[in-house]
Order: sequence, then structure tokens, then C-alpha cells
Amino acid sequence: MKSSSKPTVPPKASAVPAINVLGGKNPTKKSLAKKKEVPGKLGKVVALLKRPKGATLAELMKTTGWQKHSVRGAISGAIKKKLKRAVLSEKVGDVRTYRIKG
Repeated sequence: MKSSSKPTVPPKASAVPAINVLGGKNPTKKSLAKKKEVPGKLGKVVALLKRPKGATLAELMKTTGWQKHSVRGAISGAIKKKLKRAVLSEKVGDVRTYRIKG
């Protein structure tokens, strides 16, 4: 006997919801750039970078619990590219300090 059931078709890639690293609803790039406060750990990173003296990589790692490459990736990807913030990097001796310009 032949079965009359149809084979299942996997969902399209566009049907899968996007993962939001900033928490909450999926914000657009424009709304992120206009938004003053960023939620979660990324918000803590932005707050530390807004200080006049900025923050060292060690301070950012301690605050977030992230590894070095994760902190640098968040600065490059989420803060510089998505939030459109200018981040300055200064190295004095062996210590590198990051801060948000302006």
C-alpha cells in the first residue's frame, strides 16, 4: 500500500527569526543609532567607554565577564558599526584604553 501523506518540507531560512544580541525586540540600525541607552552588558560597555578616561580592556572584561576577543568584537561590531559611535583607542605603555569620542 502506498501512503497518502506528503513529505515534510523544511522551513525557509527567512522563516527563522533573527537572533538579537542586544535583547528585546529586534531593533533596526536606525533605531539603535538614535537610542541613547543600550540594554544589558553592551550598555555597560558603552557606559564605561563614555567616561572621560575611557576604559581598559581589563576593566571591560571584568565588567562583562567576556574574553578579550569578545570585548574587541563588541566594540568593533555592535558599537562602531551598529550604534555608529566613534571609538578611540589609545595605548600608553602596555595598557590600551578605549573611549567613545564626543
